[in-house]
Amino acid sequence: MFHPVKLGLKNIENLHEALGAPTDQVPVVHIAGTNGKGSVALKIATTLQKLNPSLCVALFCSPHISSFRERMQINGELISEEDVVKYLPEIYAICKKNDIPATFFEITTALAFIFFRKADIIVLETGLGGRLDATNVVKSPSLSVITSIGLEHTRILGNTVEEIAMEKGGIIKKSRPVLVGPNVPHDVLQKCAEQKGASEYLTCDDVLGKSNSSITDYDEENTRTAKAALVILQKEIPDLIEILTPDIVAEGTSVRPSCRFEIVEMDDDLTVVLDVAHNPQALKNLFQKVKNEFPDRNFRIVVGISADKDIGLMGEMLLEVVNSNAIHLVEALHPRAAKVEAIVEACPQLKNTRWSLEDCTITSQIQSALLLARSNNEIVVVCGSVFLMAEAREALGFDEPQDSIYIAEVAGAHLKHGQEVFANSELPNILSKAEVMSKESN
Repeated sequence: MFHPVKLGLKNIENLHEALGAPTDQVPVVHIAGTNGKGSVALKIATTLQKLNPSLCVALFCSPHISSFRERMQINGELISEEDVVKYLPEIYAICKKNDIPATFFEITTALAFIFFRKADIIVLETGLGGRLDATNVVKSPSLSVITSIGLEHTRILGNTVEEIAMEKGGIIKKSRPVLVGPNVPHDVLQKCAEQKGASEYLTCDDVLGKSNSSITDYDEENTRTAKAALVILQKEIPDLIEILTPDIVAEGTSVRPSCRFEIVEMDDDLTVVLDVAHNPQALKNLFQKVKNEFPDRNFRIVVGISADKDIGLMGEMLLEVVNSNAIHLVEALHPRAAKVEAIVEACPQLKNTRWSLEDCTITSQIQSALLLARSNNEIVVVCGSVFLMAEAREALGFDEPQDSIYIAEVAGAHLKHGQEVFANSELPNILSKAEVMSKESN
């Protein structure tokens, strides 16, 4: 059903056209970046809705934590199971009729575009990179935002920050403004904006004025980026944003997505921090914030890492902040997750941490970490990959929306806590199942 990842826009352009080019009919805020793009997207979408409650504000984000349906929302409401089952056959039929070998992410993006037909404005987070990302089918966004640039997905995006910046700069469009966060190679992105004919190249300082204090908290950085974006949007789409009420902007931009320095207070006063920090820069930011928020406390880390990250460097960073006996290594049930033995091989100093080939499950290690943290008066930090978080939250007692078996097959190919599996030969029956469910719901 899904085809292997093949970066390029031909498939999504054909799909988008067949769907009636929905993103050409509505204002779009397009957001890319190594870190922070999901948070900035949520902050902008939330504030837009609060500023004008009559608006239908659509949000597309990825990956999800517990439910595939988190990826597409209108005014904070997830797409329904019924709508997923209703729209998927339409997309599959278009792909079959037009011989479009769509990937999982292209199908997901198209599904969001159908769901967003009733939206007044779309806040769109890129999936990977920018230039060749499926979301880059957007021709003329009201605003492009690039939050930060760091080394990630180097096999796909490039081996240097400059190369990656050019890929993410691909969302910059002719005659449209672009806003960039502070941690980007400005010379590269400015050149990119000039080459593409952007109307303006703006920093947060350009829009909001110089900050009176240095920003060391990544959420403060994301909040400032979101506030700057809202100021620009008021200028670009004044019909939708009449007044930027300071109190509402402050309230709206204070939100965070799940598992972005999410503090969980357990019944016995034990504190757990959940954060999807998945690359060296994100880990650095996370550990600094933990120290700032809990200056007098030691912490214990439960961590799993994706196989395509700099595992060795991330392992070294872990050992810089805690002793080896305060690190619990886990692996998620996901094809992209690194095996615990691969983590130890990449960073041999982790050999003496807490891990087991017999039981490297997230639930087991979280239970062990909680027990030890209670005895030692420690904070527990769960981090390293978004793929850990669904099981981690379940282990901590969260009761969250779960996908039906049909959606779980689409999103995770039978994995209990599934994420995208881009090529899977087990999925040919999904279309027929979705068609049956669609008929049953009508």
